Amino acid sequence: MGINTATVKLFPYFRDKEKKHHGYLGMALLVILAGLVISIIIYLMLRPHFVAHGQEKSALFITYFYYVVPLIIFTLLFNVFDTYYRVLYNAVKGIVYKEIVQRVLILVVIIGFAFHLIDFRLTVILYVLAIISPAFFLFISLIRSGQFFIRPDFTFIDDKLKKQFLDVSFFGMISTFSGVLVLNIDVIMVDGILGLSAAGIYTVTFFFGTLILVPLRTMGKIGSVVISDAWKANDTETIQDIYKKSSLSLSVIGFLLFIGIWGNIDNVFFIISDDYLAGKYVILFIGLAALLDIALGVNPQIIINSRYYRYISYFLFIFAVLLIVTNLLLIPVYGIVGAAIASLISKFIYNLIKFLFLYKKFGFQPFDYKYPLLILFSLIAYAVSLLLPRCDNYILDIIIRSSVIFFVFSVPVYFFKISEDINNNADKIMRTLFSRTKSD
Repeated sequence: MGINTATVKLFPYFRDKEKKHHGYLGMALLVILAGLVISIIIYLMLRPHFVAHGQEKSALFITYFYYVVPLIIFTLLFNVFDTYYRVLYNAVKGIVYKEIVQRVLILVVIIGFAFHLIDFRLTVILYVLAIISPAFFLFISLIRSGQFFIRPDFTFIDDKLKKQFLDVSFFGMISTFSGVLVLNIDVIMVDGILGLSAAGIYTVTFFFGTLILVPLRTMGKIGSVVISDAWKANDTETIQDIYKKSSLSLSVIGFLLFIGIWGNIDNVFFIISDDYLAGKYVILFIGLAALLDIALGVNPQIIINSRYYRYISYFLFIFAVLLIVTNLLLIPVYGIVGAAIASLISKFIYNLIKFLFLYKKFGFQPFDYKYPLLILFSLIAYAVSLLLPRCDNYILDIIIRSSVIFFVFSVPVYFFKISEDINNNADKIMRTLFSRTKSD
């Protein structure tokens, strides 16, 4: 229902601890309650369609059809609580619960299944509980921190704010739906055209390619609130500074992760088994597509928090159409690799549109001479990794190969000062280590 977009953009008008932020959280929960009722009713009504079309290719999904309902509920609750925490300048809790705690719980469940400690049905149940756990943790945290204010103050919302709230929410809903669609449409189309087995291989290898995006998600969550406040104050200098610095810092991390993954690509398949070897080049093309996102930093947050917030919905719609068309053309020819190539082509055009839009409207652009240097250092580090002899023990090979890639890449990045923020953090770490060494 677009509430998360509205929260980031409009919460600065509600922020007042003494007045309990005018009960904004309560209003947000009322909105998602309406969305939940609509979503669940539609989902249940579509069950006959899923059964008719999924019995042969996706029988397991039909078996566990109703497990999706709690996932819908608690995913929405987590998103609302996480966004609320972010606008209160505390993005860390949601990141920790979602990116660390949840993944650890899922890993424990997978290990239990792998060692035959639990059967498949219990694995699915525990997996669902792991997925919904961050919402519980954030709920408890909000109560303990004294920020759980749920009595809405509707008198605070005048006609102007109400109109803006509805407008932002509407376009936020469209952009959120489009965003979810573009994140999942390739998997859905692979499943529909090639079957569940191919979709499983694509999903697993797709995950390795998108590992590069983890820092961007974190930066986007933190940066969006600061950008929203800067737009409110019309501080375009701060926004351009965030745009450029985030792009450089994320690109350094993104390129390092990419060459680290691709330099260890043979070791990846030792870990996940050769059964997934058909998805090798899925990792390559999805990784390259992720680098395009990384290079443009927080530009979606800049657009969506500006007065041109409607345009992100238009751009995402174009992106979705591109994905559908390119997948239809390439999956039948190249299989799951075609889906990855379709994502790369679509994402390039989508990111180019966003880049040109921000440059034309505000003169914002994050690139300078440091980017060619960054690409050069990445290529050198990868080339050096190719010269290394392969160890029989793949774990030892990962350690040695990754260490060499890190050293060959990081040293010139540091001395050429590609990212001021990364250099400052590296200097702090080295000062801390040296001070401890001297004290010892």
